[in-house]
Amino acid sequence: MKRILARRALLPTGWAEDVLLGIREGEIVEASAGVPSPPDADLTAGIVIPGLTNAHSHAFQRALAGRTEHRSGAGRDSFWTWRERMYELTGRLDPRGLTAIARQAYTEMLAAGYTSVAEFHYVFRDPAGRDDADAMFEALRQAAADSGIRLIYLPVLYERAGFDRPAPEPRQRRFAMEVESFLAHQERAADGASGRVTVGIGAHSLRAVSEPSLRRVAARAAGSGAPLHIHIAEQRREVEDCLAACNARPVRWLLERFDVDEAWCLVHATHLDDAETRDLAASGAVVCLCPSTEGNLGDGLFPLERFLPAGGRIAIGSDSHVTINPFEELRWLEYAQRLHSESRNVTSVEDPHVGRELFRRVLAGGAQAAGQSRFGLAPGAPADLVVLDAGDPMLAGHGPATLLDALLFSGYRVPIERVMVHGEWKVAGGRHVDRTRTARDFAAALARLGMESP
Repeated sequence: MKRILARRALLPTGWAEDVLLGIREGEIVEASAGVPSPPDADLTAGIVIPGLTNAHSHAFQRALAGRTEHRSGAGRDSFWTWRERMYELTGRLDPRGLTAIARQAYTEMLAAGYTSVAEFHYVFRDPAGRDDADAMFEALRQAAADSGIRLIYLPVLYERAGFDRPAPEPRQRRFAMEVESFLAHQERAADGASGRVTVGIGAHSLRAVSEPSLRRVAARAAGSGAPLHIHIAEQRREVEDCLAACNARPVRWLLERFDVDEAWCLVHATHLDDAETRDLAASGAVVCLCPSTEGNLGDGLFPLERFLPAGGRIAIGSDSHVTINPFEELRWLEYAQRLHSESRNVTSVEDPHVGRELFRRVLAGGAQAAGQSRFGLAPGAPADLVVLDAGDPMLAGHGPATLLDALLFSGYRVPIERVMVHGEWKVAGGRHVDRTRTARDFAAALARLGMESP
């Protein structure tokens, strides 16, 4: 059994001093406070916090980061013009390239304090249009195994180009799959998953999936206990199209026709009216917010100031990976609300300290989105934890009240010393243990895919 003595650790009950963490077979079996000097501790750490779940990832989009920040011929760029660049990448992507790109993204996630990732995956065919779903899943599983991150694989159904366009466009052929084939793939993936890999299920969006097919996806999730994820109401155009085709806003349409509950994760849900905000909060579903991507794409602003007091649950994700840093996501989650409301400390609803409140919320919300009933530094939870460098200037003079505030609002590299997943150290000295090989393979993959800039 591994034994770690944390001089300060964030337990479910709050900060505690001299915490002895006992770890066996990838699980925390002991978390005892007030143990100042155990003679057989394997490591004495200054500050230990739980690892977080990255609840929404498109790993392949790591290859696009920094490559779409120039004005297109459209005159006014948006999500829809950015999507054309994403289509270009998926038209060339193969399992080998996906492994290298995903490994790079997952390595960066671990070094930033994410220990789990929910991979929202819909690239199922090879460039020639042949079914390649199982091979692409294996690519993601290999990338997760190589990096050491805990993977929640979410195969995502994608059927059509829009509410009134029942067939996918040629550029979307990499995504399209009939519902029977999709469910068979999801079942094979679930049957073959083990260890640090679990399998949920997803639907891309209301515009991309028909109601009958969404009912089959929801039935599979309910019957297997798998988490169900869906993009919804991310852009105003999607809301307008849904109103025109269905005579209802997307979230209202979903809430009225499906039993949306704790098993559901609605991604973005940017554009809600007051009634949708209230009813979505009451459903128990978690909303995954991705502030860096939503800002990068110009999606809009989620009504967090109304959602949290209504009992809403949130998780965070890095989505397109323009930023891979959970603390930056949380910082901009709060900052966007400040800019909108022209006030400060907006997300402090239950705790006077914004950092403590947001960290607590996304720790629980991320576990919910991942289908994990046990989380945090507690017996029975996975041994997924982050050791902070207590001597870093960012944390100087900070005690239990403001430590998490410092991580969110000091605004530079988070002082992460070590990261453990399933009882194994994957980051040491602030660097991932396989960083060099991963970076080399990533660069080679970009060259093969023609992603090198002139």
